[in-house]
Amino acid sequence: MGNIFEDEKLFSDRRKNIIFKDKRPLDHRYLPEKLVHRDMQIRQIAKYWVDVLDDVTPSNVTLYGKTGTGKTAASKFAREQLIEAANNANIFVKIEYIRCTDYTTEYQVIAELCNRLGRDVPNRGWTKAEVVNAFRQLFRTNAYGKKLHLIVILDEIDILLDKDGDGILYTLTRADNISVLSISNYLDFKNLINSRVKSSLNDKEIIFPPYGADQLSDILSERAALSFNDDVLEADVIPLCSAMAAKEEGDARYALDLLKNAGELAHDENCKKVVSDHVRRAKDRIEHNKITEIISTLPLQQQRVLEAILTLTKQKEEITSGKLYESYTEISKKDAVTYRRIFDFINELELLGIISTNTVSRGRGKGRTNIIKLQCDETLLETALYTI
Repeated sequence: MGNIFEDEKLFSDRRKNIIFKDKRPLDHRYLPEKLVHRDMQIRQIAKYWVDVLDDVTPSNVTLYGKTGTGKTAASKFAREQLIEAANNANIFVKIEYIRCTDYTTEYQVIAELCNRLGRDVPNRGWTKAEVVNAFRQLFRTNAYGKKLHLIVILDEIDILLDKDGDGILYTLTRADNISVLSISNYLDFKNLINSRVKSSLNDKEIIFPPYGADQLSDILSERAALSFNDDVLEADVIPLCSAMAAKEEGDARYALDLLKNAGELAHDENCKKVVSDHVRRAKDRIEHNKITEIISTLPLQQQRVLEAILTLTKQKEEITSGKLYESYTEISKKDAVTYRRIFDFINELELLGIISTNTVSRGRGKGRTNIIKLQCDETLLETALYTI
């Protein structure tokens, strides 16, 4: 067998793709020349960063907003603009983007920053004090003969703080010529920071509200013009993707995912047009992949709780915590966790969006109880649970 990527049919199929001309703009990481409907937020970031052009350390900034509201894209867009302006002004600025899902401890973040700034530091083996000292040395002398200003973008900072505490913010905010731009999906992430570090941070806050359907439509129209061949999208495709994504808390990533998957379905089926049916099936595909991925990573005991919820749902039972625990213990036999632990599992599954809970009153003297409901398709859940 020759190289599959040089297969003649595969190559010709790629060349004659009548749906796509370039898939890259449909990736949420793609940075367009203009960021639609985020001008105000980008200008706010610029207002807080502009001091660096006068050789003054800029303010620390925090961006809040749900997934898919443009926080990361806006910070990267502002970064590109500031680097260009700083070069023109002969100011030495480095802006380093750190995704905290990849670097989850203070040691890892500081070591990575050292390496990017030209100081070799091992990923493990040094003490934290040695790494921090090596980092600080970079700001005392540098080969450029100019004062180094560093802006560190910490994306999904709550993950780092939750795992390793707030030492990273203390280290960065107490150093000269460094400012931090933090990005979080959670307004309450500062509960993970102690008062001393909050005082050092003294940040400016920028809120990114969810996109509305019309705004999502504008975003998709711009990306579609770059990604699809002319006249392949039926007129109702972008409005449908936008409406569906607006229901998912205004998530632009989800909207782009829908549009891309719809286009891929049309291509795989040798269709000449992308139609609304492709969008609906793309939604099913995305939900299936999401649910399957979530369930495959759940601990065994949580999978059993879900199995119990599924069983009671199929029996048309009203699911109270008591009934759930009974069903769960039947499934788990002698390997069951305590009743109290089940409440933790219920909360975690609700956060993942797989179930919902609603506290109802049973009337005078009868107390209150939690009613649990499944929030994903039964067949989809059953398939995911029993094919893991």
